[in-house]
Amino acid sequence: MANKRPGGGRSTTRQAAKFLGVSVLSGAVLAGIALPAAGALGLVAKGSVEGFDEIPANLKRPPLSQKTSILDSEGGLIATVYSRDRTVVPLKDISPYMRKAIVAIEDERFYEHGAIDLKGILRALNNNAQAGEVSEGASTLTQQYVKNVFVEEAGNDEEKFAAATQQTLGRKIKELKYAIQVEEELGKKKILENYLNITYFSQQAYGVEAAAKRYFSKSAKDLELQEAALLAGIVQSPSRWDPVANGDQALKRRNLVLNRMAEQGHVSKDEAAEAKKKDLGLDVSKPQNGCITAVNGAGFFCDYVRRVFLGSEEFGKTREERNKRWNEGGMTIRTTLDPQAQKSVQASVKKHVYQSDEVATAVSLVEPGTGKILGMGQSRPYGLAKNETTINYSVNKSMGDGMGYQPGSTYKPIVAAAALERGVNPSRSYPSPYEMTYPSPVPKCEGQWSSAKPVKVANENESEVGPYGMREATAKSVNTYYVQLISDIGICPVVEMSEKMGIEPAGGGELRQVPSITLGVQEMSPLTMAAGYAAFASRGTYCTPVAIESIKDANGKSLDVPKTKCTRAMSERTADTINTLLKGVVEDGTGTKAGLSGRASAGKTGTTDNRYAAWFVGYTPNLSGAVWVGDPRHQRKMINITIGGRPHDKVFGGSVPGPIWRDAMSGALAGKEAPGFVEVPIADPPKKDKEKDEDDRKPGDRFPGGGNGGLIGGGGGGTEPNPTFSIPEGFIQGPGNGPGGRR
Repeated sequence: MANKRPGGGRSTTRQAAKFLGVSVLSGAVLAGIALPAAGALGLVAKGSVEGFDEIPANLKRPPLSQKTSILDSEGGLIATVYSRDRTVVPLKDISPYMRKAIVAIEDERFYEHGAIDLKGILRALNNNAQAGEVSEGASTLTQQYVKNVFVEEAGNDEEKFAAATQQTLGRKIKELKYAIQVEEELGKKKILENYLNITYFSQQAYGVEAAAKRYFSKSAKDLELQEAALLAGIVQSPSRWDPVANGDQALKRRNLVLNRMAEQGHVSKDEAAEAKKKDLGLDVSKPQNGCITAVNGAGFFCDYVRRVFLGSEEFGKTREERNKRWNEGGMTIRTTLDPQAQKSVQASVKKHVYQSDEVATAVSLVEPGTGKILGMGQSRPYGLAKNETTINYSVNKSMGDGMGYQPGSTYKPIVAAAALERGVNPSRSYPSPYEMTYPSPVPKCEGQWSSAKPVKVANENESEVGPYGMREATAKSVNTYYVQLISDIGICPVVEMSEKMGIEPAGGGELRQVPSITLGVQEMSPLTMAAGYAAFASRGTYCTPVAIESIKDANGKSLDVPKTKCTRAMSERTADTINTLLKGVVEDGTGTKAGLSGRASAGKTGTTDNRYAAWFVGYTPNLSGAVWVGDPRHQRKMINITIGGRPHDKVFGGSVPGPIWRDAMSGALAGKEAPGFVEVPIADPPKKDKEKDEDDRKPGDRFPGGGNGGLIGGGGGGTEPNPTFSIPEGFIQGPGNGPGGRR
């Protein structure tokens, strides 16, 4: 049909609308706009043309909320997220059958009237009077579109939604006023296009494109006659005519639409009759929304991307603005996630730690020199069912609700880097006895730490007795060596190095300045540790982690995204020395089970006191990764435990996290170049008898009860996420009582 306009021109339309507005207020056409009788509502007519004119002239049409696609670095779909499942399409991409069907059932005189349909109102008044109730309305498609705009603007705000849908004179008058504006501004084709894109079709489908995908698994442009009639029949009452929930009723409604189309000449009677013979023909696609649908275990990374967006001022100055932008959706977000690396992470996690195990694991992979997060996964999937969680064990509390875990001896390389930056020669030896008292006092950034009473720290076993140089002490993870080292350089250089490497407490706040910092007693996240160690791999340059490569909005316009910030954390010489030290850990130290075949690699093991957590953090020149294994609640000690179907008397950083790291890294790096490190010659002091490695212990070897210098208040239980430890300033925990660094 032709796109006709009312015959009287804009001036006549406005005057008629003013007159109608007054009529509405006086109650003359209440039934015609699908309202109960004036007496039933107790409404009093007080309106006027002037009151009608007081309504703002411009209808604000917010952007329609659409689905957002989150992609990996190669453009593969990770997940689709949306507040409303909608894809906006132009009218030319909507089946002609659909355009005709919606007009036939919702507004048969759509192309003949203006914003309001006086004939329709009179017809509704007559029919409602005969029925004795409001059985028919007279809202035009334009008025329905305006109402949907109000609903869209309300979003998830329940109060605004109620105001947008309540049956009151005030709302109807606004609807009439704005319908006039819309008719004049947009014209019939655009109104029809907008209406079909905004209206709700049940089953979480907003707009005809989403509805076509939901019910028939096809695009709106491909809808056949009977399919279009079914969808058109839904919009008047989405729950009542839902074909999935109420198939028989939906079939009757569809056939009614087909009859109307034939009566109005949109299709022939034969076409309608043939279409009515067909069943509903549903090919339902379930709603695929949210990070819970992410592929390759990337649900936690997906949620991390959302949190990055909501926390970045690039997308809005206030949290409210960013929330609104996220809910509007329609974006295509390309991330840093490498599909090969992510698949490797998940394969390794599933191989070594089962979803139903008493403990869990989390893995993060970061690219040195760029800060790009290439992989992120954990053994308990993203979800709400048994043995699932929405807590991201890989990240800090603010980015995933986790609290982090004590990294144990994986913190020692930060202490070593701080010492090297202060000019300490890596060949310097310390007596490093099996057991010793913490030195006191020790300088802090301001003032000094001192102990009110002697507190002891011990090595993992009695055979570990110095003197040791830095190379052997690092390979064997000798606690007393590192306690003596920090007593020489002070605590402040270590805190400063941690800050330069982005290593911060997972729960927020500042690092506590106590000597046992050297043993990794403060909770860190795997992502923090992976990004920090990446500074060693990139010869001293630390880059903040980034997850988003680019974003395009619904119109294809590129948005600014947060960029990594790279700064020098240490000299190249210091980084090269650390690389040499940690290369020794995987070659002949506590991390031999993490060694990569045919690639230069370096890393450090960590096991906390009472074995609540075990770590391996390591890297090659082109990839850094951190693996944590433990009970997120800090209740299950990893002693006499089965993990991934394998029994363990005691879990060490090298025994479980090490192999997880090895397999995750091997798959992630398959087919990639294998550069080497720049190594630094390090002389060792004269040795005593060669000590045994932890994996070569014989029955009867002593395992001290503690000796790890944990802080007071550490090692408690609690519920997931694990609680923040309360540590009085100036105190440390003696052996056997609190968390601290082992291997």
